[in-house]
Amino acid sequence: MSGQPISDRTESTPLRRGCQWLAWPVWNRDERRLRAPIRALLPLIATFLTLGAIQTLVRPRFDGKLVVGALETTLLLATLTVAIVLGARLLDRRPVAEYGLDFDREWGRSFLVGGGIATAANAGTCIVALAAGWATVDGVTRGAGPLSFLPAVLLVFGYIAVAASWEEFIFRGAMLQNLSEGADGYLPRWLAVALALLASTTVFAFMHSGKVAHPSQAGYYAVAGLVLGGVYVLSGDLALPVGFHVFYNFTMSAVFGLGASQGTPELLALSVTGPAFWIGEEGVARVVFAVVGGVLLVAYVRWRDGRLTLADSVPQWTPRDSARAPEES
Repeated sequence: MSGQPISDRTESTPLRRGCQWLAWPVWNRDERRLRAPIRALLPLIATFLTLGAIQTLVRPRFDGKLVVGALETTLLLATLTVAIVLGARLLDRRPVAEYGLDFDREWGRSFLVGGGIATAANAGTCIVALAAGWATVDGVTRGAGPLSFLPAVLLVFGYIAVAASWEEFIFRGAMLQNLSEGADGYLPRWLAVALALLASTTVFAFMHSGKVAHPSQAGYYAVAGLVLGGVYVLSGDLALPVGFHVFYNFTMSAVFGLGASQGTPELLALSVTGPAFWIGEEGVARVVFAVVGGVLLVAYVRWRDGRLTLADSVPQWTPRDSARAPEES
């Protein structure tokens, strides 16, 4: 009998080689996980279909914004939690923290900084709209439909916070990071990250295309994707993008009354009458202040970290079980 181990002889059989050849386009044998493009898109597809199913099941069966909003927020939060946990354990085989979700004190501080910058950006848009005569103040603390201001604003904040966090995990934490990892090694690292940023931004803008009336308005979402993704690849965490995204969406509509199409409660109730090209929800003023917000976010990263460079954690994979490897060897 040959002294060759059975496992080695099995490895070399034509059947095994054929199966490996067939699996190669979708399975990374060395990393023991799916290929990067599949890992990048699967969380989006799965959670998007789940969200559609939630809305289809909840909205026809329940009456009232409070009940529907609370149910959808809770179920979306559960979907996001499951996606993060299963994505980390089964799909990506990485620690949850490697998505940029450390949830420590520094993470919380950066989240609040991102929220403060977003609020300042929307305040700038509001001031410009009022100064240019594009908007007038109709009142304060206006509720939404049958709901009074306070319960309505709490409900809206909860939903926006979960929805924005979902988008940041899907488009930045999962998609951008996996595409960066997949291209790293084939391309210079900076180019791998840049292409991943452009690809994830394109998908992000496309997923918001239903909100635009003209293709030129898609530039607003492209800028938003570049700002949020750019901050992610420089900081290596999701605290700043999540904080900025949550408070940008929330303060735009519920604080400064600039989200007319969203039907949210408004702390400052505005009547926007200016040209949509300049002050519409995808107008030039929004784009300009989104860019200003991005510059401030980058400045904060530079101040916090003492330098500006691509975060190694974005294109570099850390296996979930790597910390146990020394103990097992």
